[in-house]
Amino acid sequence: MEVKRRTARTLVAKLSSVSERTRTEALSELRLISKHDPESRPLIAEAGAVPYLSETLYSSSPTVQENAAATLLNLSITSRASLMSTRGLLDSLSHVLSNSASPAAVQSSAATLHSLLIADESYRPIIGSKRDILYSLLSIITTANAPPRSIKDALKALFGIALYPLNRASLVGLGAVPALVSLIVRDARTGIVEDATAVLAQIAGCEESEEAMRKAGGVRVLGDLLDEGTGASGRIRENAVAALLNLARCGGERGRKEVKEMGMKIKDCIADVAENGSAKGKSKAMELLKLVLDGNENGQEVRDFSRFNDYNDFMNNSI
Repeated sequence: MEVKRRTARTLVAKLSSVSERTRTEALSELRLISKHDPESRPLIAEAGAVPYLSETLYSSSPTVQENAAATLLNLSITSRASLMSTRGLLDSLSHVLSNSASPAAVQSSAATLHSLLIADESYRPIIGSKRDILYSLLSIITTANAPPRSIKDALKALFGIALYPLNRASLVGLGAVPALVSLIVRDARTGIVEDATAVLAQIAGCEESEEAMRKAGGVRVLGDLLDEGTGASGRIRENAVAALLNLARCGGERGRKEVKEMGMKIKDCIADVAENGSAKGKSKAMELLKLVLDGNENGQEVRDFSRFNDYNDFMNNSI
């Protein structure tokens, strides 16, 4: 371990060298070590690498940016506190997201944000307060020719941001709902619609989403996804159920009415999720059915249905 510690210190020291070649070679080696040797990751962070890596993200060289971003991503697995305590790190990541010519650097930066957001919920309000990060991530998913990997990494970061309820209104204000709905409609690449609907389901859980969903035709799109004829995956259909349920819970009377009207048209599709989905998917689908069939006119919380053993029990007791 001592050998690894000395190696880390030596390489990190070279990051401040006046020789560009020395800095570049040290950075490349740190990337490889941090990728292949988990024990070295905290040692590299302890040696003070993160501030240098953060500064290096402003390099005009796409390759240098890529190596620095990849190293930060590797370090985020074990040394998240070192990253979050580094002054200017989030601004550096935002710079890469919006300015880098390297798709790999963009992907690593978005993945680093996701790593931080998922690991520690206390980071979510901090990252969510950086509107430039939110804007950059949304720009990625609305760029017509963005690589699928870049879109998926941006969606995962947006999902982590949306897990914090107070971030959802900010995302709505920056145009997240039409961006996500448009992505769902136009992009059928593997995994993208799954991730986009997961983010939309989270964002639907705020009052501000109601008007944005109406303008973007979100309820109609979610209803279409639940239709078995579209060939949507089970995960997509469960996400659509969750989005409709969150919209009904958190929106106003007009939003609930729209969800109920759509729900009556696709109640058999919702019922299929309630019968054949995952445990979580079944629960949400049953709650959505309850709202649709019983009315829930006053927007009150739907009644507890945990006493029902399965979908058939639920329907037999509801009709």
